[in-house]
Amino acid sequence: MAYLTVVQEVMVWVLPVLFAVTVHEVAHGWVANLRGDSTALMMGRLTLNPLKHIDIVGTVIVPISCLVLGGFVFGWAKPVPVSWRNLRKPRQDAALVAVAGPLSNLLMALLWAFIAKMGVMLFQQGFSSALFLAYMGNAGISINLMLMILNLLPIPPLDGSRVVSSLLPPRLSRSYDLIEPYGLMILVALIFTNILSMILNPPLQWMQIGILRLFGLFGL
Repeated sequence: MAYLTVVQEVMVWVLPVLFAVTVHEVAHGWVANLRGDSTALMMGRLTLNPLKHIDIVGTVIVPISCLVLGGFVFGWAKPVPVSWRNLRKPRQDAALVAVAGPLSNLLMALLWAFIAKMGVMLFQQGFSSALFLAYMGNAGISINLMLMILNLLPIPPLDGSRVVSSLLPPRLSRSYDLIEPYGLMILVALIFTNILSMILNPPLQWMQIGILRLFGLFGL
């Protein structure tokens, strides 16, 4: 996609980013509702309408800035509210709620791979406009894998930290959760020192190549 203009790249990425962050949050709320907490349902957040989930900074400014600056694209939506005490088994169910987000991103990456494959097949049949669909599918693979891997990092309040917290003994879990107010600062430091890229890129490239090969898209 190196020869696309900035405007074209934004058009390619906008739907994949919107649905990646939206479905991620809905998945959290949906599992929480299944496990006894209906907070997200009552607040109207169990919807695929992106307008209910958009965070101006995380869903608009950050992804566009990443495209313009040429870095990896990522973003976030407004977190779905979860009342952890309402869950039937708070510690166990908290891990299930947390894992639901990254798992939804993995499933969406596979769905976007299918869409990319359809775009390639249509393009090969002479439908030149279908190349845009292939590019969009490729973007969908990238953003969803990025969000999945990023959220699995054990840095509070990322989803991976919820899983770690649920596995630790209660005393250690409470101490570990105290890191949460500093989580954003830790992430910013990892970004500016390029450590985050060093952590994310190997598994991201490995999974992306695997999915592209699975769907016969390697080299797109």
